[in-house]
Amino acid sequence: MLILGFETSCDDTGVGIVDADKNIRANVVASQLAAHKPYGGVVPEVAARAHLDVIDDVLAQALKDANATLDDITAIAATTGPGLIGGVMVGSMMGKAISAVRKLPFISVNHLEAHALTARLTHNVEFPYLLLLASGGHCQLLLVRGVGDYRLLGRTIDDAVGECFDKCAKMLGLGYPGGPLVEEAAKSGNSKAFSLPRPMLGRKGCDFSFSGLKTAVRTLIDSYSPPLEGGARGGVGVRQENGSLPLSYVSDMAASLQAAIADSIADRARHAFGLLAEEGQPVTAFVAAGGVAANQALRARLKDIAEENGVPFAAPPTKLCTDNGVMVAWAGLERFRLGLTDKLDVCARPRWPLEEIMRA
Repeated sequence: MLILGFETSCDDTGVGIVDADKNIRANVVASQLAAHKPYGGVVPEVAARAHLDVIDDVLAQALKDANATLDDITAIAATTGPGLIGGVMVGSMMGKAISAVRKLPFISVNHLEAHALTARLTHNVEFPYLLLLASGGHCQLLLVRGVGDYRLLGRTIDDAVGECFDKCAKMLGLGYPGGPLVEEAAKSGNSKAFSLPRPMLGRKGCDFSFSGLKTAVRTLIDSYSPPLEGGARGGVGVRQENGSLPLSYVSDMAASLQAAIADSIADRARHAFGLLAEEGQPVTAFVAAGGVAANQALRARLKDIAEENGVPFAAPPTKLCTDNGVMVAWAGLERFRLGLTDKLDVCARPRWPLEEIMRA
């Protein structure tokens, strides 16, 4: 059984092929980073056109890597939301077209569910498990009880953590995408150089907040003034243009920001474990997924939280944390095994919370 998956919800054109034995037969991703970098973020119209330009070639390469043809494919899976609607439509229509012509089953995949289930492909994680889903658009803690069975424990009340990384990286003159660039700059920085807030630390519940942290970084950058001759400080409130801050300042701020984010997320995860323990709800593992889960410093903190609670920590390889077609193909395979296929009139959706795909 071979499942072909399409992922086009943001700025990566991904096509993946997996089989029933959890073998990744193909994972081809065309990045649009160069196209969006001048704008400091993803431009939806540019993204949609870029998907159209490359999706045929990406599919051809995936089939070649898998040593397969469309005749060998058992079913088609495609992300139909949430995401940038123009991009979502490109991948979903491609999947539907192949499904219609080849008379193959079509599986509509929620992008968040694809991230949520990837650890079952890479680490054989069993249900139920606690999941941190963190990316540029989402930051949630979920109890994953089964395919299409999710309980939301906490979500961000304002900005997603990936957005915080991106915005702060832009302020520091690091560029786009922010997460990897902040992580790299932080390697040579002092994480205690700046006193940054830890949003929601110690508060009840499992919700996140990152807007205050972003504002604190902006305030510190705006108040920076370079040393004058003789070591004296310049005037207060001198706004530095992106890229003009000293490298040591940028590295220290990146390290301090990364530490603040890790502390905040670790605190929320502890609360989630505590809540589940009070309810007598067992969990098999603590899983991190989404683009932010590729951050190694954050992974280390989350692994500590898992060990504190006596469960293993699992996070997909970096290439499967960011958007890719493999995770869509795997989610499609999981749903296909349960007989969960879809008609070709299923709509593409810019918003699609996981709670809305709960099975009866």
